[in-house]
Amino acid sequence: MSNVTPQAVAVLFMELVPAAAFGFASERVAAAIAGWPRFIRILAPSALVVPYLILSASQLHWKWFALYALLPVLMAWLMEQARLSDPEQRGNWRDALILLTLGLVVDLRWFDSAWPAGGRGFGNLLLVDAGLYAFLGIRRLTGTGFDFHLQWSDWKIGLRELVFFAPVVIALGIVLGFIHPHSSVPGAGRALLTWGQIFVFVALPEELFFRAWVQNLLERRLGRHAALVIASILFGLSHFNKRSAHFNWTYVLLAAIAGIFYGRAWREQRRVPASTITHTCVDWLWTWWF
Repeated sequence: MSNVTPQAVAVLFMELVPAAAFGFASERVAAAIAGWPRFIRILAPSALVVPYLILSASQLHWKWFALYALLPVLMAWLMEQARLSDPEQRGNWRDALILLTLGLVVDLRWFDSAWPAGGRGFGNLLLVDAGLYAFLGIRRLTGTGFDFHLQWSDWKIGLRELVFFAPVVIALGIVLGFIHPHSSVPGAGRALLTWGQIFVFVALPEELFFRAWVQNLLERRLGRHAALVIASILFGLSHFNKRSAHFNWTYVLLAAIAGIFYGRAWREQRRVPASTITHTCVDWLWTWWF
């Protein structure tokens, strides 16, 4: 999101509005959606193609237009079917298919070429909105903890897990040669801005995906402990191609360990803000000192 233009600012606002609506009024939004006629509920997320149209007007490709118009609709349709066939919300193949698709698309950057240079983040936010609409608006998945009325307990739990996690990962990272301490003291304004950017654009989408959706659904089938371990392993594997042209096993290992602590933070009160705070602080500290 390096190209700050009026169009980019408008698109960012458009993409943050649905996330904010679900974050601050999820039940009311879901109830409103439930009151729409079925075909409107299913077709409504096709409007998510508008950000793509705005940013790509000068180099519009119809295949990408069709994909961004139809994929959210397909997700909504699948979640409508899942809601009817799995009212106990134990999770079924439709949930797994959507999560697998979203995970691979983001991790392998399959859709990145659809966007202008520097626009990858907009594509990811669009998928976040599509996922929120499908899982929270249509499926009405419970226990996600996607609630951004921040509480003191979110900070207490999030920072506690940071204190537990930091000594482990710093020691292991140094031993493995993955992190290298250095001195960098940012100004207060820049530090706060960086923290906020990591929170919104990195930690929040990842915690929504791996904790609110993946770990949440796995718990219903496998129990708390197995779900925590599996979700953490999947989180680690999602980093296999980060900072390396080959399989970065060190990053995978450290990310999987991080996932244990992020998962612990989320599951204590089943709140995404708690794990997002831990995740943000870890990435923020790494940015400045490692």
